[in-house]
This record gives sequence, C-alpha cells and structure tokens, in this order.
Amino acid sequence: MQTEKYYHIYNHANGRDNLFISVENYEYFLRQWTKYINPIANTLAYCLMPNHFHCLVLIKDQDEIEASFGKFETFQKLEYRLSKQFASLFSSYTQAFNKRHNRKGSLFSPNFKKKEITSNDYTSKVIAYIHTNPIHHRFVQNIKDWRFSSYQSILSDKPTQVNRQEVLNWFGGKNAFEDFHQSYINTLPSEIDMNI
Repeated sequence: MQTEKYYHIYNHANGRDNLFISVENYEYFLRQWTKYINPIANTLAYCLMPNHFHCLVLIKDQDEIEASFGKFETFQKLEYRLSKQFASLFSSYTQAFNKRHNRKGSLFSPNFKKKEITSNDYTSKVIAYIHTNPIHHRFVQNIKDWRFSSYQSILSDKPTQVNRQEVLNWFGGKNAFEDFHQSYINTLPSEIDMNI
C-alpha cells in the first residue's frame, strides 16, 4: 500500500466460520478499526457482514502517519507500518473473538485483499458495491435496514468515524449519493461481480 491512494480492502472468515456472531462483535471490530486504522487511513465506506467485510480507505499522507508513529527512515518501513496496522487489527479482534466464543485458531483468511482504486468512476461504484452488499447477499431488501455499514452514517448528522463530507462531496450531496445507490441497486445482480 502507498500513501495518498484509495484502496478497496476486504477479507472473509476461514472456511465456514463467521467473523461476527453478535452485535457486540460488530461493535468491537469497529472500535478496533478506529484504534488501528484511523491513524493511517481515512475511511470512506465500510460494510460488515457475518462472514466477511468490505471497506474503502484513503491512506493518509506520510506527514499525518508520522505524526502518530514518528519518522520513517525508508519507504519500506512506512509500507511495513501500513500492513502491520491491518495485521494488528485482525490479530486483536481474533484474540478477543476466540476468548469470547471459546474457540482457537485463525479467524480471518490469511492475506487480506486490497485493490487500488485508480478511476473516479470506479470509486463511486466501489462505494455503492460496499453499501449494497447486504442486498446482494440477501440479508436485507432495503439498503437502510443493514445496521453495520456506513450508508446510514453518511446520511446522518450524528458523529461518525467515516469521512462523511468527503463522500458526500464526491457524489455531489446527499440526494445524489442516494440516487447513485438506488441506480446501482437497480442493476443488481447483473453488475454485482465487479471482478473482485
């Protein structure tokens, strides 16, 4: 990963396990996300589902990251820090989950996936893809009914860790944000694959 670039990040549970069993699990994962990922990245969208998650992040610039961790002597050390933050997130969550649910072993599939987003059109589609994932997997029929995504946070005025204003500016406001998502929903399932 590199600074000042957008990445679609996703991972799923090992085998047939679930990552999230209770509301407490979802909430704890988001707290750990704040702890480990907020120092290195701005979160633009996320969606947590029982056995996998998706998010879109913008990696912060080097000065912002160094404000949290100190100067990096080489670019490789900075890249290592970025990957280490995600590894620490997954490890800390797995330890807590295993303790809470009396299980052992790895929870997440090794080597989380990250795809750099390089076009404006694709950025909009990734945000909609992330938010509509619960519809695609038939957990809900209405996008507003899935509690564990950033969709409602972006439309709300309540405090959030998501970079709401950047997302709304990207789409041109709340109405345009909602309209784009509805148009995207209307294309399901024909465009749901997105080659990811």
